[in-house]
Amino acid sequence: MDLLEKTFGVRKPVIAMLHLPGLPGRPWHDAAAGVGKAVDVVGRDLEVLQDAGVDGVLFCNEADLPYQLKVGPEIVAAMASVVGQLRRDVRVPFGVNLLWDAIASLAVARGVGATFVREVMTGVYESDLGMIEPSIGEIAGYRRAIGATDVLLFDNIAPEFASAIGRRSVADRAKGAAFMGMDAILISGAAAGTQFAMSDLEEAKAAAPATPIIANTGVRADSIGRIFRVADGAIVGTSLKRDGVTWNEVDPARAAALVEAAAAARAAAA
Repeated sequence: MDLLEKTFGVRKPVIAMLHLPGLPGRPWHDAAAGVGKAVDVVGRDLEVLQDAGVDGVLFCNEADLPYQLKVGPEIVAAMASVVGQLRRDVRVPFGVNLLWDAIASLAVARGVGATFVREVMTGVYESDLGMIEPSIGEIAGYRRAIGATDVLLFDNIAPEFASAIGRRSVADRAKGAAFMGMDAILISGAAAGTQFAMSDLEEAKAAAPATPIIANTGVRADSIGRIFRVADGAIVGTSLKRDGVTWNEVDPARAAALVEAAAAARAAAA
C-alpha cells in the first residue's frame, strides 16, 4: 500500500506498542512514582524497539484498566506529558492511542505531532466496557477543527473485548470504513496478544483492497510470514515483551527476532 510505505518508509511496516504504566486517576497508577515512572519505563522500551529496527511505534495507555469509553483531562495531560518528554528520542513515525477515546487521541496527537491514531471509529459494538458507539462524523469534524487532517485514522473494526451489533459482516464493516475515509483498517483478536482469525483478515482485504489492512493483535515472529501474505502491516505488542506477558518490559531478543522475521516475510512477498 502506497500510504503505509510513504508514511513508514517500508512496505508492510512493523509498528511496535509502547505501553504506558497506569496513568493518574486509574486503579493501576503509582501515585508515589508519578508520571516520571511512565517516562522511564516507556523510554527504555522505546530505545530497545528502535535499536531492533521497528518501523513505527504506538504510545498507548494499555495499563489503564478497566478501560474507559471517554477519558478524563488527567489522562490526556499525562499522555501528552510522557510523549512530549520522549519526543526528541523518537526516530520513527509514531502514533497515539487513548483507549477508547478517539477525540482524546486526536487531541494528544495534534499536540505532540503524532502521525496517526488508533481507535474504534466506525460501527457499533457491545463490549465488556458497555456499548461502543463512535461517531465518525464527529471524529472527522473534530480532526479538521483542530488542524489535524494530516493525522492518519487507523480504524479497529474488530475491537478487543467486543462484538459487532447487528448482521454486518467483517467485509461490510471494512467496506464501510473505507467509504468513510479511514486511512487503515485494523483486524484484532478477542484481547491484547490474542491471535485474530485469518479469515477476518482475508475478508477485510478482499472487501477493501484499496485501503491498508493491518493485523492488530497476536502477531508473533513465527506467524508474521503467514500474516504478511495478506496484511499490509502489523501492530505488535505482547509478543515483544519478556516471557510474552503484556505488562513486562520489551525483550530485545524477541524484538530483534520479530523484525528479522518481518524482513524475511517482505522479501518473500516481493
